[in-house]
Amino acid sequence: MSSRAVREAKWYEKLSDGKVRCRLCPWNCVLEPGRVGLCGVRMNREGSLFTLVYGLVSSLAIDPIEKKPLYHFYPGAPILSISTVGCNLKCPWCQNWHISRAKPEEALTEYLEPSMIVKLARRYDVPFVAYTYNEPLIWYEYVADTAKLVKQEGGFNVLVTNGHANPEPLEELLKYIDAANVDVKAFEPKTYLKIIGGKLENILESIKIMKEKDVHVETTYLVVPGINDNEEEFRKMVRWHIDELGPETPLHISRFFPAYKFADKNSTPTELLTKFWALAKSEGVYYVYLGNVPGHKGEYTFCSHCEKPVVKRMGFEIFEWNIEGGNKCKFCGATIHIRGERWRRSSRDFPLVF
Repeated sequence: MSSRAVREAKWYEKLSDGKVRCRLCPWNCVLEPGRVGLCGVRMNREGSLFTLVYGLVSSLAIDPIEKKPLYHFYPGAPILSISTVGCNLKCPWCQNWHISRAKPEEALTEYLEPSMIVKLARRYDVPFVAYTYNEPLIWYEYVADTAKLVKQEGGFNVLVTNGHANPEPLEELLKYIDAANVDVKAFEPKTYLKIIGGKLENILESIKIMKEKDVHVETTYLVVPGINDNEEEFRKMVRWHIDELGPETPLHISRFFPAYKFADKNSTPTELLTKFWALAKSEGVYYVYLGNVPGHKGEYTFCSHCEKPVVKRMGFEIFEWNIEGGNKCKFCGATIHIRGERWRRSSRDFPLVF
């Protein structure tokens, strides 16, 4: 682990006896000297709080923006995606557990200054940067510094996040964020506390703050069998989504595949996903998508007025586009709620960086 990665953190207060209280996320960890917070990357060193992962990049790739998933923010665009290690939740099904559960000193990382991320984005002609793969909010100082530089260059910043943050630091960061996909991992507070290790009410509040700050928001609900696949729980989430975020806010319903501590579980039945997809549409969500089910019509964007497919996708690739100038449905002229124009270059033009 590079010594350059250890820097004094933001959003904390000093207490008596050398203790500190981290104010970044709802856990508000109180740490004695030498102790690390629940996220695994913020440490009390001699009475001050330090981040251990500033600039420690564990993954770096150029993805299609649909992979985040974002279907209504510059569709088809390439996006430079970066991550570090650690997380402030403990999902036992985490697909990226090898970095989310890793310690900074154990992980394979490369130190990159924020300016290097901007140089890479410019080199590959990618004006979009995503903070993703593990939880970006625990990488707060680095994300903020990088996002500022990206904005100065005229680029766009995307968070792929669990939303488990306190309002004040989140609002400060959102000054530089253009879009976000937020995972709503269940809609029962007990499930969050007992299994996921978070507080549902704080996550919902974070999403509302993003909408209020005019960040483009899309949400994802990973359906895990036996955990959050109850129809009434899902219906409650959908109704909250409509009431608080608006029916035009895209909702992604994603298929679970066995991983980490849930490696012995079964994948989500496609039939259940299709049922939830239809339920969300019947409740009034305009744009509902199925993830990890390639070839399903749930990958398409349908006009909320005439119900014809205006964007057809296979996986992350767009193969038919029926939206005309001003984001209007080609068939009936209704507005399709997309922020930004369709990106005209294929993500396959851009290689993996390392």
